Amino acid sequence: MASWDEFWLEFQQDCKLFIFILALFCLFRVGFIAVMHSFLSDSVAMNDIVTALYYGFRISLKSTGVLVLLPLVCCTGLRLFIPWKKLSNIRYYLGVLYVTLLSFLFHARIPYYQEFHMAFNQLIFNTLKDDVSAIVHSVIEQYNLPVRMIFVLVTAFFLCKLLKRWLAVKPLPFPRLPKWYYNIVPRVALLIVVYQLVTFIQFGGTMNYLDNIDWENSGVTKDQLLNEAILDDVQALYRAYVLHGRVQASTGLDMDPARMREYGSYLAGKPVNSPKLDDFLRKRVAVGTDTPPRQIFLIVGESYANWPLLPQYSNLNIANGLKGIIAQENAVYVPNFLPNGLSTISGVMGILTGLAEANLYLNYLPETYKEPYSTALAPQLKRLGYSTDFWYSGSNSWEKIRDFTLSQGFDSFYGRGDINSDEGNVWGCDDAFLYKAVLDRVKDDKPGFHVVLTVSNHSPYTVDLEREGFDRAVVAAGLPEKQKDDGDLIRKLGHFWYADKELAKFVKAARQKYPDSLFVIVGDHADRVNVDNNPSLFERYAIPFVMYGKGVTKDSIPETAAGSHINITPTLLELVGPKDFTYYSVGRSLTQGNDFGMNYGFWITADYMGKADIFQEFNEPHSPRPGVIPPDLTKIRQEVDSTRAVSWWRVKYGKMLQPGMAI
Repeated sequence: MASWDEFWLEFQQDCKLFIFILALFCLFRVGFIAVMHSFLSDSVAMNDIVTALYYGFRISLKSTGVLVLLPLVCCTGLRLFIPWKKLSNIRYYLGVLYVTLLSFLFHARIPYYQEFHMAFNQLIFNTLKDDVSAIVHSVIEQYNLPVRMIFVLVTAFFLCKLLKRWLAVKPLPFPRLPKWYYNIVPRVALLIVVYQLVTFIQFGGTMNYLDNIDWENSGVTKDQLLNEAILDDVQALYRAYVLHGRVQASTGLDMDPARMREYGSYLAGKPVNSPKLDDFLRKRVAVGTDTPPRQIFLIVGESYANWPLLPQYSNLNIANGLKGIIAQENAVYVPNFLPNGLSTISGVMGILTGLAEANLYLNYLPETYKEPYSTALAPQLKRLGYSTDFWYSGSNSWEKIRDFTLSQGFDSFYGRGDINSDEGNVWGCDDAFLYKAVLDRVKDDKPGFHVVLTVSNHSPYTVDLEREGFDRAVVAAGLPEKQKDDGDLIRKLGHFWYADKELAKFVKAARQKYPDSLFVIVGDHADRVNVDNNPSLFERYAIPFVMYGKGVTKDSIPETAAGSHINITPTLLELVGPKDFTYYSVGRSLTQGNDFGMNYGFWITADYMGKADIFQEFNEPHSPRPGVIPPDLTKIRQEVDSTRAVSWWRVKYGKMLQPGMAI
């Protein structure tokens, strides 16, 4: 067995590695704030930054402890039993691995935050299910991946050299007293100190569990960037892992059949006694029409956020096309609307199936391909006599989009291979060519329902804006002074302008060609580009919902309406179906005054918006009317839990409230 001196030597080396990794976390935190300082709100003061660094230091104690635990066991621990000096090399090699990984994560966090306004979140778990080659291609083009990788390697190289020198610093000898039994006292004292240090590190800089800091309670500042900076990359990845698991397992929801009856009855608005879940989702068209539109176009705009439509951004002039449509007498606009999820495919799944985001990846579940869900949009419109087709300017294989749409009741699917265009990027052809293909192919010989999913307003932002007539000076003039020379931001806003221009151009042409038609326009998600670096929840996440054409008036939907993608099916069917037509949906129709929307993480009303998992802590007014009080938090929880539970159960267990029961 190794001597006490060898143990003391190895333990000092572990302490030095701990100090180095902790210092690295703190250095990268300072670097992240410095590089991303433009995202700081104007109200941030130096004491806010100091607070973020202090709490970041505390939470990084825990991250460092986790990383150093392995070399502590492999080197110091094993040396107690194996007198082999080369075991110490393991510590250095693990240190090199940690330094390299942390250097990579630091450089990766910067573009990730620019894109999602968060450090790593649960969306990373969908990456491998997405078109990986397209993602890599976009990152290479938009964020200059080769140059960033050079920075990673250079950063890691110098830090590893520094680590080697640091570990080579001569260790201190342990004090020796003249008599052997005198040495027991300092050794016992050292072990007690080590125990106290472990407790201190475990609880994040405190000896009391009640004062423990973790990713859930670390957002102590008033600034989004600083709160994200508090989390080091290890903590951010851990947060993503935990949130992913919670949503996937529906943590916090009582999912037994009896409770499911309560959830279902709440959504139904009345007690329902049935073993079939679909009976809770059955609805009838209240008013309806005897003269439905002949053609219905549902346009899902890539990254079409609602904030460019707000009055305070009118000087940008990037959403004039949709604004012109909204101004028509036969158009109605709902600004209080949320996407189903963080990504395009989540939005598409919510629109097509009518089920709320439950992190179950419906497009990869075998059950999805056996038959359409009862709440699916296409089969219900087919019952009304419409043929159904889906148009996407990207690859047929992206997220299994072709197989998914056909399995959910669409008669036809058209992808990039069906569109005559050589222009675009790795995600698909430019919107102009997609819309032209729809106009050329759709015939008016029978009623049709057509979903059109665009991609141009997406990184790597390759549309030739100058050729399209984009005037950068007009947009720059509408930006705050400090952003007038931000070419990258102007280019991104230019792609929003292009998508909006082509959308309006298509609607006008389709309206002339198919005068007896209805247009439904909605974004797939927001949260990609904002002028305000610290936008409110409403400006960051809300998307527009617009209906225009036959059967629509300004009074079709109340001004107090609010919803999300799962409310599209009932709203559309209430407008185009005959009175008493039976349909199925989780969401309620906006035409019937639905005033609440929710999605994977948020809820919204006509006046307020908040986080769906922190009911008591966040309640943000976005445009409160005089005299309106905040919504009841108990009702919000009931709405959110019921919608999530029913959607999750329908996907996970099927049509019956007792799993395994025959229909």
